[in-house]
Amino acid sequence: MEYLWLQLDQNLFKPNSRGAATVPISGDRFDVKGDKRGGYNIASVSVTYKGKTYNVKPVITDTRMQVKLKTPMGGHGDKVVVKINYSFIIPNYGADRMGHKSYKQGVIYQIAQWYPRMCVYDDVEGWNTLPYVGLGEFYCEYGNFDYYITVPSNMIVAGAGNLVNASQVLSATQQKRLAQASKSDKTVMIIKPEEVGQPATRPFKGNLTWHFYMTNSRDVSWAASTAFIWDAAKTNLPSGKKCISQSVYPIESAGDKAYYRSTEYLKNSIEIYSNAYFEYPWSSAVNVAGVAQGMEYPGIIFCKSNFKFAGLWGDITHEIGHNWFPMIVGSNERKYMWMDEGFNTFINEYANRMFNNGEYFRRKERHGDAVYHLTEPLMVPPETMGLDDYNQYYTKTATGLHMLRNVVLDPERFDYAFKEYIKHWAFKHPLPYDFFRAMNDAAGEDLNWFFKPWFFTTWNLDQAIQSVQYVTDNAASGAIITLVNKEKLAMPVIARITQTNGKIETITLPVDIWRRGAVWTFNYPSTSEIESIELDPDHELSDSDRKNNIWK
Repeated sequence: MEYLWLQLDQNLFKPNSRGAATVPISGDRFDVKGDKRGGYNIASVSVTYKGKTYNVKPVITDTRMQVKLKTPMGGHGDKVVVKINYSFIIPNYGADRMGHKSYKQGVIYQIAQWYPRMCVYDDVEGWNTLPYVGLGEFYCEYGNFDYYITVPSNMIVAGAGNLVNASQVLSATQQKRLAQASKSDKTVMIIKPEEVGQPATRPFKGNLTWHFYMTNSRDVSWAASTAFIWDAAKTNLPSGKKCISQSVYPIESAGDKAYYRSTEYLKNSIEIYSNAYFEYPWSSAVNVAGVAQGMEYPGIIFCKSNFKFAGLWGDITHEIGHNWFPMIVGSNERKYMWMDEGFNTFINEYANRMFNNGEYFRRKERHGDAVYHLTEPLMVPPETMGLDDYNQYYTKTATGLHMLRNVVLDPERFDYAFKEYIKHWAFKHPLPYDFFRAMNDAAGEDLNWFFKPWFFTTWNLDQAIQSVQYVTDNAASGAIITLVNKEKLAMPVIARITQTNGKIETITLPVDIWRRGAVWTFNYPSTSEIESIELDPDHELSDSDRKNNIWK
């Protein structure tokens, strides 16, 4: 390997960045604005290889940096050390993923994309060097992180991973409370609202260095503030391993309707996903209230400080759900947004049903009521999808998985296959085709007839009842029912048939009926006149015209 590629995500905020140049005049959620102070200042780069150290003049292109090696790095576990001296000005609003905001008792800094990160070198594309321009998120490699954060001693730091030196940065009371929280299913206050800013809370002088360590992670992030209320509780993992859930937030976010329940939401989400899919692999998790509307990192999430009720629950369970997709199953978010946002949206509904007896579960709109009129298919990268359409990376993907689970396969077969996919691709880098193959293999079903149109096209579904006739004009002799598939997407047929004698029956026809054409006629063994037929009566399928689903 003759060169290395690193990601310089903070360069998004340079005045001449690609991301700043491609924001529409109307603006967007990520609000990337170039700043003459923005981006990295790379002071020096040095390489140490086989005992020799030399300086390198890196090649910086927007949000990528190439480090050319004097001596090519070998394979089979060879190692090279790269040292980078850098700095950057923290943006106020870091594309809705980081930044800082002032509160009554101090500024909350949410710090992410904060160090030059290695680009992924995978076995499909080699170096993955797509630039960071805003909507498309991240593709990161796994490793162990040993990091130190030095801040003024009156600040609290919340970081991804384990706090190694609690005895050096926390008071004796805080250490005692933290130990109590690690054994308590109920939330324990580490720093109470009335203690924020009090001398007894931070009995230190000058600066303090906080030391964190995290293993087998694809990234780390952290937050710091003088304004943090801090609470925590034990999280119960299936294997019995210890885990602690924590929340830090300002006084403005306090209250039983708001962040006083944050740790409860975080703890329960981790327990639900761990039992249903794959055990949470780290021993801590933290939610940080601040400027970011909602953003995920391994072991730490950022949520908007003014969220309450269902809004806060939804934000927390979604952002921590990302620890399964893409933090555990390490898909490429920069190219395939549906593989993290869509999968996560799908498992969020499961959490909504499970949490506190469905406290926040509201099925106002059934999955099949969603109709998708996209200009681009889900397989296009985020920067190609229209700004009015990108939300369908979330919703259309989740609807597709819902249909696979409840109509095409069944819950037992789908859940087994989905968990097998997670298990075999944990801490690896699956492509869409790996997901397709994994589902086909574990479910024992060739589902490519669904995967191709749902993810690679913008096709819609429209099943309709064309006609009903009786055999020899006698309803007691059976009925000839003709169905038509009016659009390009094909799905199985679910038909609820009601006869005048009071008999109601639901029949299912496999997708295979559409293999030879768009019209299918079959014999239904009626014993009296048919009063009505309704296709997809429970609205499981995304049917674009439900008016032609009913015959009376």
